[in-house]
Amino acid sequence: MGVPKFYRWLSERYPLISRYAEGPGLCQCDNLYLDMNGIIHKCSHPNDNRLTDLSEEEMFNAIFAYIDKLVQLAQPQKMLFMGVDGVAPRAKMNQQRSRRFRSAKALKEAKELAIKKGEATKDGQYFDSNCITPGTPFMDRLNTKLKYYIQKKVNEDLSWRKLKIVYSGHEVPGEGEHKIMQYIRNLKHDNPEYEPNLRHCIYGLDADLIFLALVSHEPHFFLLREEVLFRGPPSDKRKTREAWSNTSTQRFQFLYISLLREYLHLEFSVALKSMPFGYNLERVIDDFVFVCFLAGNDFIPGLPSE
Repeated sequence: MGVPKFYRWLSERYPLISRYAEGPGLCQCDNLYLDMNGIIHKCSHPNDNRLTDLSEEEMFNAIFAYIDKLVQLAQPQKMLFMGVDGVAPRAKMNQQRSRRFRSAKALKEAKELAIKKGEATKDGQYFDSNCITPGTPFMDRLNTKLKYYIQKKVNEDLSWRKLKIVYSGHEVPGEGEHKIMQYIRNLKHDNPEYEPNLRHCIYGLDADLIFLALVSHEPHFFLLREEVLFRGPPSDKRKTREAWSNTSTQRFQFLYISLLREYLHLEFSVALKSMPFGYNLERVIDDFVFVCFLAGNDFIPGLPSE
């Protein structure tokens, strides 16, 4: 689920909630959660409908390198959760189906244009991002590779050996971010030994991760995401095949949900202090998220706006 331009509005209104993830020891979390489909899409194909002839082996290696980079940045101390999108709820399937039809059409048009320009051949095999779908042979092969990769890292990397690794593959129903939140809720539910000051970090670009982190009502929560530039597309679009799989050129940011909670408290506590029903920050956050959902939601029609 995405709310158009929500992150841009949020970062411009509250600029201090974001900080570049640069420098050793900048951040350290207890639990790191990876929404794997964002990594899979980023490492397998570009976002502008151009063709890619990367082999599966190159894609898988890029995915593993990206995971290594994220773990290095967040430095989890207790647990690493990797959630791949499974079968979505029925209400989401209609939206996904229409999006995949558009993707297939865009791929066909891109191939025809590349053939006209002499940049591709009719017999060339190009990656179709529609195969990043639960139950496809591609996802089954990736699932096997990811399990092998996790086992290899646990055996060879001391920083992984101390962690509790939780992997939820495409065969488990539910989208990755909702698997993550369900895991967090299960940690808290009827668990007298739950540590209320656990530091949670989620990787992902979707705006719904901001909402999900807010409604978790956890005091120490932050997001790890790629840098987003708002000044328009780059002038040079002639990217090589390494452009979307090279982690050394990608900058990352931390978005601090705890600081966002403080901003919301400062903004709403003054406006609502005279209300007869009293002021409660947690309920205000729930209402804020509910209103934002009306602006962008895959399950209901969005409100028309500029």
